Amino acid sequence: MEQGNRGFSAAGLRRLREVLERHVGSGRIPGLVALFSQGGATHAEAFGTIRRDNGALRRRHTIFRPVAVTALAAGLLAGTTAPAVATAGAAAADSSAAVSRAIAGRDRPELQKAVQAFIDAGFLGVQVRVSDERGEWAGSAGQRKLAASAKPPTNGHFRVGSVTKTFVATVVLQLVAEGEIGLDAPVAGHLPEFGLDRRITVRMLLQHTSGLFNYTGDLDPDGTWVPGLPATGKEWLDNRFHSYRPQELVRFALSKPAKFAPGTDWSYSNTNYTLARLLIEKVTGRSFDAELKRRILRPLDLKGTVVPGNRAQLPRPYAHGYFRYQDAGQWKVADVSRQNPSLLAGAGDMISTTKDLHTFFSALNGGKLLPAELLVEMRTPHPKSDPLYGRYGLGMFVQDLGPACGTVLNHNGSPPAGYAALMYSSPDGGKTLTASLTAGDAALDLTTYPKLLDGLVKAAFCGGQAAS
Repeated sequence: MEQGNRGFSAAGLRRLREVLERHVGSGRIPGLVALFSQGGATHAEAFGTIRRDNGALRRRHTIFRPVAVTALAAGLLAGTTAPAVATAGAAAADSSAAVSRAIAGRDRPELQKAVQAFIDAGFLGVQVRVSDERGEWAGSAGQRKLAASAKPPTNGHFRVGSVTKTFVATVVLQLVAEGEIGLDAPVAGHLPEFGLDRRITVRMLLQHTSGLFNYTGDLDPDGTWVPGLPATGKEWLDNRFHSYRPQELVRFALSKPAKFAPGTDWSYSNTNYTLARLLIEKVTGRSFDAELKRRILRPLDLKGTVVPGNRAQLPRPYAHGYFRYQDAGQWKVADVSRQNPSLLAGAGDMISTTKDLHTFFSALNGGKLLPAELLVEMRTPHPKSDPLYGRYGLGMFVQDLGPACGTVLNHNGSPPAGYAALMYSSPDGGKTLTASLTAGDAALDLTTYPKLLDGLVKAAFCGGQAAS
């Protein structure tokens, strides 16, 4: 085994490579890009490809070196990897930082341990909320911002990224329930201005089977990375306050060849959900923001959930998220708490809190927002969908945790940098896990994230069972 691969089996490396190739640029890992220095030249590297200094792209077989990669992978803080020379002090926040005590005084040591593990691995901050038969527990660990001792607020606002898709899918399915649109009806009739393939149906948008190019970047069938709009690296950082219109995002995607014929395969694409948002607006005659408030936010009293449009500022209180990058051979860290989320309109632009995500996902899975037959449709996974978080239904993943834990429903997400969100529920909505993670200035080993996530999910849903 090569020196850079210590701790990884050959099979483990192959699996990691397969997972990242499928998810880079998806909105869960929208653009896994690493900057590194080699032979005196700086290169930018997207997983599966390499960009040479002259701009040419070719397929690349990556060997992962944990100390040199700082991307948040597997649906983490979208997008950017930063190379690093990790040190023991930088790779972990103060492991003695106390996790906040439970609501109503209930200590949950298994949850405290799982939360603290993220901080020990190098995350700046974590806030978590678990609701189950033992009541509600909320805790946080780490730092609210760099150079500050305060922990993240347990009622803090954060960017939820692709969790937005579950809200969008719910509104679309409510319109299906009302007979305003057909689940298997063509989308082109409602949005004729785009000249969509008439084989693309509403279901295909919600399940990622349309074949449409992902406007934040996508992989060709041969594995070549095709760049999209700036969604990763310093290019995104320099462009992070740019305003996009949803129609602009869709037209850019449609300027690229389709990945496959509609309905014949599965590929996660933000384009599908920007179109779904536009479909809602066309059918209802109201903005998505107004329709979401009318149907979900006001009935559930979700006062911390926002469709921000072009507004870059997070509502207070909030924890800061950072982006670590290389510029002219120097490592720098930027506070990206302020960023224009219009790049991911309908696909990843919303802001929420752990409390609101709990209330929403519990109500959805408890049957309060959709009729039973459409909730079944939402939870029917496509067999070709990627199993990173389970198999994809309509706006949610269905994941089997094994006989001791059962099935969980989930959708995780992140904006282009700084934040990640987790949203999990039991099938009856009676048990939920919602969380926000923030990145700081530490070098992060991307290979540790799946185990950290597994440990937290099992602590919430499996009685504290250790991660396998």
